[in-house]
This record gives sequence, structure tokens and C-alpha cells, in this order.
Amino acid sequence: MSDHHRKLINDPDTLIEDLIEGMVSAHPDLLHVEGGTGRAIVARNGPRDGKVGIVVGGGSGHEPAFAGYVGRGLADAAPLGNIFASPSPAQIADAGRAADGGAGVLFLFGNYTGDVMNFGMAAEDMAREGVPARCFVVTDDVASAPADRAGERRGIAGDFFVFKVAGAAADRGLDLDAVEAAAARANAATRTMGVALSACVLPQTGRPNFDLPVGQMEIGMGIHGEPGIERGPAEGADAVADRLLEPILEELRLGAGDRVAVLVNGLGSTSLLELYLLHRRVAAVLSARDVAIHRSWVGEYCTSLDMEGASVTLMRLDADLEAWLDHPCKTPALRVGEPGPQATARPRRAAARPAARTARAVDRAALKSGGDLGPAEFRAMMHAGAEAIFAERDHLCALDGAIGDGDHGITMEIGWKAVLTALGGVPADTTITGTCDVVAEAFLDAVGASAGPLYASGFRAAGEAVADRVDLDGRALARWLDGFADGIATRGQARVGEKTMLDAWRPAADAASARADSGATSRDCLEAAAAAAQAGAAATADMRSARGRSQKLGDRVLGHVDPGAASAATILAAWARSLRPSEA
Repeated sequence: MSDHHRKLINDPDTLIEDLIEGMVSAHPDLLHVEGGTGRAIVARNGPRDGKVGIVVGGGSGHEPAFAGYVGRGLADAAPLGNIFASPSPAQIADAGRAADGGAGVLFLFGNYTGDVMNFGMAAEDMAREGVPARCFVVTDDVASAPADRAGERRGIAGDFFVFKVAGAAADRGLDLDAVEAAAARANAATRTMGVALSACVLPQTGRPNFDLPVGQMEIGMGIHGEPGIERGPAEGADAVADRLLEPILEELRLGAGDRVAVLVNGLGSTSLLELYLLHRRVAAVLSARDVAIHRSWVGEYCTSLDMEGASVTLMRLDADLEAWLDHPCKTPALRVGEPGPQATARPRRAAARPAARTARAVDRAALKSGGDLGPAEFRAMMHAGAEAIFAERDHLCALDGAIGDGDHGITMEIGWKAVLTALGGVPADTTITGTCDVVAEAFLDAVGASAGPLYASGFRAAGEAVADRVDLDGRALARWLDGFADGIATRGQARVGEKTMLDAWRPAADAASARADSGATSRDCLEAAAAAAQAGAAATADMRSARGRSQKLGDRVLGHVDPGAASAATILAAWARSLRPSEA
């Protein structure tokens, strides 16, 4: 369409696979792919026996982060998620197995809900396989939370320094505790602040995430295309540098005799000319304070697709941090010194990927029956929900772009496409619980992000709630929805009123339960659930966010419907329509 921005891509459905093929073909001496998911990029000369494995990762769209830092002396592997979406637990575990040298694995990533859930689940999977795996979240973004809540902050371009330090510590032979401690020292010493002059354009939609008029800038940007914490008039390079430095200098308390490392990072479409102007001012301000710059990096190190803008990161150095920064590494995006002779290649420990979950075997004769919603109708519901999401994809992305990273519709589309593919491979008479297992596994493997674990947990808990039935009556349908809402709440640690998808799922479950108590059929209960979900989603416009990326925006989220609640309402409405006799 004429209002779409052109991108040099092929099929959006194979975008990440094409990216991986391109990276590996460009750096065959440094990178290759391991694991059944095809998403784990591994250093050819990184993992080795007796060394702590370093795995860094997150969504795609931040290139050269994260796979650009895979190589000798830095990261051993990186799982790649979809655009701005966390990798799935299976993809992360593939990278973890490839990085395992028998001394444990450290996962490092930015502090985002989807990454925390998916990397955490992968660490649990690896622990069950006998591999010690730990998670470390980077929290360098001063704009995203005050100093007394620093643990809530996002990880943005400061990932660069924390990854470098952890990789060096591991390469020097430190044990898992010491490598994790080194990462913590780097994170505590690192602060970042960013600014954007334009929104980025998601490849799948071809449209900017949000509107930013010429002459305005978003202050306090993350790296996922989400709006900043405030908007103001665009300023010159020196004024922007001063604005970005002010909170960093205040927190790091830099003074005469201190030494720092500096990163001036472009977000995707900012020229080196502009970045060097920012560094000029940073250097002048530090010099006036008698603070020495040990090393500087200027360029694109952690981007947000094609966003115009930049960030400034400072790391206050001590002797160890300085030595770890100077430790040699050789990766596609970063080369420091020259690593020693290649280690002897070790036999790969990577275990075969566990088989995907399939529909469980059951004794159908022992299951309760008598309901009006059977396995065939349930499967039709799943198809109807998928088609509704496909139709609403761009609308859901637009909702998300106003308060988040603009990819929710794409994420849900990816998940439901995977569901339809998975359902095509199981028998038509699979029980409702068995179908839920298949749907959950499809979401978890395909989506990553936060929606993957949340929907997987919802479907699994819902399926367990009706595992004693072959079909659903009103009370069973209410139990199914109650299990779904509980699964989401438990996995996401969310409550009603926090502007999340739970604000649609929980009212839906409660409405279905109320109708079931009056003896209504499953179809009537689902109609009530759909109406309650729609009302719940609409009510999120008046809520402030307490979860996810939009939490950082404060009052700027008011007036905007939560995209996760909107997609839940879309799905429930489609499920209800699919069961109406006139529309079956």
C-alpha cells in the first residue's frame, strides 16, 4: 500500500530465518546454528570444556545486538526471538545447551516481562537436565524507574557493557558465582538515557509505531519502539547530550579522578556525524569534571530497527571492570585486541531437544459427558479465534504502538498461525484437554514474548480444569475459563486493574461462572464471557499500567486500551460467534 514504508525484506513469516541465514553466511568463521529450533546462533570458537557458558539474547530488531556479540571472549550463543519479542524457552534452551561446557550457563538479557518469563522457564528446563543455569537481568535505563526502584528498570544499550564484562570473566576461567558477580558489578556501575526523533517502522506492518511530529522528540526511550517517558521540543546535539547526561551523572556521582567507559549508541537511523557530535559534548562535560574516558564506542550497538535517535551510556570503572573491558574478544560486532590461539574444539554436549508435547493419552470411556460443547466445536472455536486475530492484526499493533512496542498483533498472529498448523497434525477427535496441550505448546514454541508463556499457561491450566470431561456443559466451560484466567495470573503475577490481558480474561471467567450457576448452557456462558471481556478491555483505557513496558509511561497510557485485553476480547467474541447456530 502507498502509505507503507518500504523494507528490504522477503516473506514476513520467514524474516528471522532469513536474518539468521544472512548473519551466518556473512560470518561463517565466527558463527553457526545449533539446535532443533534453528534460532540459536553459536560461536564457532567460544564454548569449551570447563568454561561458564555465556548466553545473551532477546528479540530481533536490535542488530547488532544480540547475535553480533557471539564469539570468542564474549558470548558463546544467542537465541533470536521475533521482532521485539523474547525468544521462546525452547530457543533459549538450544542456545544454553550449545554454550554448556560443564561449568554452568549464565543467561543475560534486558529486564522485560517476556524475557524474564521465557529465560526463566528455559533455566528451569536446563536445571531438570542437570545443567546449572542462572538468569541475570540488565537494568541500566535511568528513565524507566527512580533510583530507589532500580531493580524495575529496563535493560537498554548498557547491555553492551554488562555482556562484555560477563564474557570476559567467563573467558578468564572464573566460576559461575564469580561470573554472575562480575555482571552484577558491571550493571551497578552502568547507566543509560536515550532520546528518539522518530518512531521505528515494524517490517510486518510498514507503519510507524506512534506519531511523532517533526520538531518534537521522545525523551527516555527504550529499545523496542515504545514511546519515551515524556515528549518535548527537539533540541541541538549539545542540549540533548546535556539532558541525557544529567541523570546519569547524578546517579554515578562522578568526580575528579574517576574513569569511565562511554557508549554513544545510534538507534538505527542516526548518522555517525550526529553521534560524534553527541560524543563531543559528553567528552567536554566529563573533562570539565576531571573524569577520564578510558574507552569510547560510537556507533550502532543496540538499535531499535530504523528509529532516529541515540542513547548515552556511562560505566564507572574500577580496576577489574577496566581489565574485563580490555579483555580480547572477536565477534561480528565487536573486536577488542586479539584473542589467543583457538581452543581445541570440544565434542558438543548439546542434548537432543525434548520432544514437543503431544495430546495426552486418555481413557475416553471414563470421561464425563452430557455437555453441549464437544471436541469438534472446541476446535472450531480455536479456528474462529485465530481468524479474528488475523483480521484485527493491524488494529492490535496500532493499540500497542500507542503505549508499547507496536507488535502485539503480529505476536498474536504468529501464535495463532502456529496453533492452526499444530492442530492440523492431531486427530480430529482429540479431547478438549488434549487440544489445549497442543495449543499451549504451539504458543510457547512460536511466540516467545510475554504472550507465549501467558497463553501457554492459560491453555494448560484451562485444560487441566476439565481433564475429567469429554465435552463441556455450562459449569465445565466456566471452570475452563476460570483455569485460563488463573493460569495467566499465576504465570504473569498479575492482578485485575493493572492494565493487562487479565482485565479481560478474569471478568470473562467470572461472568461465565455467574451464568453457569443459573443452569445456562456452555454457549450462553460463553456469550456472557465475551460481553464481560469486551467491557473489561474497554475499562483498561482508564487504568494506569502496573506491568510490562507501558508501566514506564505513567499517565501517558490513560485513554488507551490495553492491547492484550483487546486481543482477549477479540478471541472470546469470535469463540462465542462460532457457537451461534445461525453462524456455525
